[in-house]
Amino acid sequence: MRTTYIAKESDVVKKWYVIDAADVTLGRMATEIANILRGKNKPQYAPNVDMGDYVIVVNAEKVAVTGKKLEQKMYHHHSGYTGGLKTTRLDKMLETHPERVVEHAVKGMLPKNALGRKMFAKLHVYAGAEHPHAAQKPEKLEIKF
Repeated sequence: MRTTYIAKESDVVKKWYVIDAADVTLGRMATEIANILRGKNKPQYAPNVDMGDYVIVVNAEKVAVTGKKLEQKMYHHHSGYTGGLKTTRLDKMLETHPERVVEHAVKGMLPKNALGRKMFAKLHVYAGAEHPHAAQKPEKLEIKF
């Protein structure tokens, strides 16, 4: 009798990738990162298992956006109090917290459950060109867009 192969998290070899975000379109880069975090780039992908790899994003402050998004795209968060809605434009967010821009884009493309939170924890974003993960020997990954 033939049985269907069911992937287990213990069978997966997790790799580390470095992505340089300088002059790369934000949304296109975020979809590639989300696919790597989910493990969709592997042949033994299963939607119920965290098969993804670790991703390091450097130069988040130099990410590119198209159109008028710098002036028109807004980020919202709420303090929990009445009238506590805070709104920040993309250009201000890139000045103050460029890591959050990439994290927000990727997080929206992951599953909204405990598995998605576990996948999101494997994303490491840095504003500058340096990162402290040299010991993991990450591979450089080129975004083709």
